[in-house]
Amino acid sequence: MINRRHFLSQAGSGFGALALASMLHQHSTAADSAAMQTLHHPPRIKRVVQLFMAGAASHLDLWDYKPLLEKHHGEASDFGEHVEAFQNGLGPWMKSPFKFAPYGESGKMLSEVVAPLGECVDDIAFVHNMVGKTGVHSQATYLQATGFQRPGFPGMGAWVSYALGSINDNLPTFVVLPDHRGFASNGPKNWSSAFLPASSQGTAVFPQRDNPIEDLLPHADFATQASDAAGLAMLNRINRRYQSQRPGDSRLDARIRSYELAAAMQLSAPEALDISGEPEHVLKMYGLDRAGAAYPSEINAPEEVEYFGRKCLTARRLLERGVRFVQIWSGNDNGFPRRNWDSHEDIARDHGPLARGMATGTAALIKDLKQRGLLEDTLILWTTEFGRMPSTQAGKGRDHNPYVFTNWLCGGGIKGGVTHGESDQWGYKPLDRDNPTQVYDIHATILHQLGIDHTKLTVRHDGVDRRLTDVHGHVLTDILA
Repeated sequence: MINRRHFLSQAGSGFGALALASMLHQHSTAADSAAMQTLHHPPRIKRVVQLFMAGAASHLDLWDYKPLLEKHHGEASDFGEHVEAFQNGLGPWMKSPFKFAPYGESGKMLSEVVAPLGECVDDIAFVHNMVGKTGVHSQATYLQATGFQRPGFPGMGAWVSYALGSINDNLPTFVVLPDHRGFASNGPKNWSSAFLPASSQGTAVFPQRDNPIEDLLPHADFATQASDAAGLAMLNRINRRYQSQRPGDSRLDARIRSYELAAAMQLSAPEALDISGEPEHVLKMYGLDRAGAAYPSEINAPEEVEYFGRKCLTARRLLERGVRFVQIWSGNDNGFPRRNWDSHEDIARDHGPLARGMATGTAALIKDLKQRGLLEDTLILWTTEFGRMPSTQAGKGRDHNPYVFTNWLCGGGIKGGVTHGESDQWGYKPLDRDNPTQVYDIHATILHQLGIDHTKLTVRHDGVDRRLTDVHGHVLTDILA
């Protein structure tokens, strides 16, 4: 069992932002060395990127090609068993509105809307037999993000932050890049620390906003660098005195650390988030060569490309500067017109633009990390809360399908160009129903690559030794290189 220690240095009072940032930086190497002592085996990776498609992206319209749906398109759907639909999505069989073609040496069939990922497909391991526990967005999102389908549990990034600490103490260990339109189901609870120390929660960053990190810098005219430093020093003295009287309360310690980190980030974050110095060819690769353009009110591909691409480029800059876990979201919570992957009404209308934006930014991130030598120790996970049905809803849409969907992994120690687990001929349930893949297996595999035995990373809470994988989980050894 990991007995997690705090890795951040205990800064004394009287330090300004510059001095504190310098001091924290000096401790970052020592902190990383201390984190290494908690590992259960040599790590294969240092960093993780989780791409989360909020609203339930359709495996059938992106990368789980089903010729039988093309053959029987429009015919009455017959699943051969009782089907519990979420709404009324048991219309005729429906082929994808998008064309599929083979890509890479592996010949993987991909939809035209994710064609940019064709260049990277031989680095990706697809898991097409994922199963969930519910067709309700909030519960299913919790399950994928935290390992439990109810609130009150830490996000995966929080567990990683808690276990391994920081690589660079001038930046957060766990950064979240939400959709620019708003949060997905559950909002910040998806990346909360829950019963872990509060300092392990995700830090939300909105790179497309003028003020990407709320309350990081003072905006009042009377605030100066000297007064800011003096205020922090006084706050530090008061908090330390309070903490000495209440040593068991992690909330104050987390608040102190947040001020320390904020002082360091006042110098480091603006530079990390500033993409203006990136070469033109890099900006173009991420789809940012027309940034700032005006967009129509309808969902459209150029807008999705720009906003998702900006998050992916920001993620690369954060990763190369030592952020350990980055979570990127596509899609906000339910609303109309759709701005998420919950395509009950029209798959082509919603999935087309969202997928093109996601694929452009994700392909650029993979290629960029690879050419910089960072992909070999960075793992990318693509996920969503569940899939969509092979039968129609409203003629052109698809209902929820928690019975099978797709995840994929790419990067450090992952065997590319392979598929682990297939869905059945319709894409309705796993082909081998007795041996599906669950989110616990994905989480166990990621922790394994980080050097952590998922059964040993536990925290006692309410009398139970809690862990990310609950009482489940198997490492997917078949996809490890």
